[in-house]
Amino acid sequence: MTRFLNDDFLLDTAEARHLFHEVARDLPIIDYHNHLPPAEIAKDQRWDELGTLWLGHDHYKWRLMRWAGVEERLITGDADPRDKFNAFARVMPKLVANPVHHWSHLELWRYFGLDGTVLSTETADRIWDAAKERLAEPGYGAQGLLSQMKVELVGTTDDPLDSLEHHAALKDAPWRVVPTFRPDPAMKIDAPGFAAWIARLEELTHPIASFDDLIGALEKRLDHFVAHGCRAADHGIDRLDAGPEVPAAVLDAALDAGRTGRAVSGEDAAAWRAALLVALGRAYAKRDLVMQLHVNALRSNRTRLRESLGPDVGADSPRDISLAEPLNTLLDRLDRDGTLPRSVLYGLDTTRNAAIVTTAGNFQDGSIPGKIQAGTAWWFNDQLDGMEDQMRTLAQMGLISTFLGMLTDSRSFLSFPRHEYFRRLFCRIVGRWQVEGHVPDDQDAMDELVRDVCYRNARDWFL
Repeated sequence: MTRFLNDDFLLDTAEARHLFHEVARDLPIIDYHNHLPPAEIAKDQRWDELGTLWLGHDHYKWRLMRWAGVEERLITGDADPRDKFNAFARVMPKLVANPVHHWSHLELWRYFGLDGTVLSTETADRIWDAAKERLAEPGYGAQGLLSQMKVELVGTTDDPLDSLEHHAALKDAPWRVVPTFRPDPAMKIDAPGFAAWIARLEELTHPIASFDDLIGALEKRLDHFVAHGCRAADHGIDRLDAGPEVPAAVLDAALDAGRTGRAVSGEDAAAWRAALLVALGRAYAKRDLVMQLHVNALRSNRTRLRESLGPDVGADSPRDISLAEPLNTLLDRLDRDGTLPRSVLYGLDTTRNAAIVTTAGNFQDGSIPGKIQAGTAWWFNDQLDGMEDQMRTLAQMGLISTFLGMLTDSRSFLSFPRHEYFRRLFCRIVGRWQVEGHVPDDQDAMDELVRDVCYRNARDWFL
């Protein structure tokens, strides 16, 4: 029997073992999209126990704990952190075959020296004590955890209204923590909080009475982000639709309705979202920023959880609606006048991988390799089958050699072994290609491919 998560985990050929151990293992990490709190990085947040650090922000774990029958008090409630940890330890044996089972053990082993120890009720005390002892050591604050994993860049996810004071405090850090412009509230013209958010934007910039005023205000905030090292923007688009191109007067009327609490029709809201994406895409291109589009998530589906805990708590699903037509329409509107920025396209519905890859291919213009990226397997898909399917589709319908590789998309400071998980899988894929004769007998070329996908492509885009 092969030992669980052994040193050659996933590496089923000699070629794969060479690629991982000799090439990929020790490469630095460019984590260009995550949700780590910049305030905690800036103050070098410390934790004196594993329960809060491990379970405090991780809705992947929360979702599975509920599924295994754990009451909410022991997940997000007011229970003691040790009791929450014990609850997670109790259900860990039930999580086999889920990536959280792999990730959790890689985190325990890589950060806390617990190699070979499997979390369960029987081992919980030993793991808790070992982690507590390590967390008391120097180098186990937020900044030390980044350094341990050789993280070179962290791209946080930030509201345009953010002061970015914490990013400013980190400007001389040995690794870069850069803001990512996330203007989702401006897109949600038909949402309850739209008017209040626009009012706050107005206070920071200038009066906003028209769509053009709004774009000018957002560009002012975008320049504030660029001054603080911003490399990218990001849009969480729950429903990507090809809203009609409409006159400015229609957009101005929609803005007035959204600000005064009047209903905005579905067609006008779609036109608003489309116009805003195009205007912002042009602003990104002008500043050579990367535009990331995370599309087709069906969020916050359980009313009781949403009302008691808010969004992002583990009640989301892929949205299984058409993607190819609206995505091509959006990119084409930007490409018509040469203002399509470098872009990364992420879809949550695995059946849309071919649509995303072929759409990316439609808009390559020869300016830089892989200008439009089919982004890495996102959220529910960053497990072994999901990542392999995304990379197989990219390799066969596009160019795997220009791929930006992995990111954590995580709120946890312990999530960086996910890069190791990805690298092991990619090395397995390339190793199998070598064994099966799918690629030339050129080891140097395969070594370079692994370096590019696991590190250098992302480094060149974001650093």
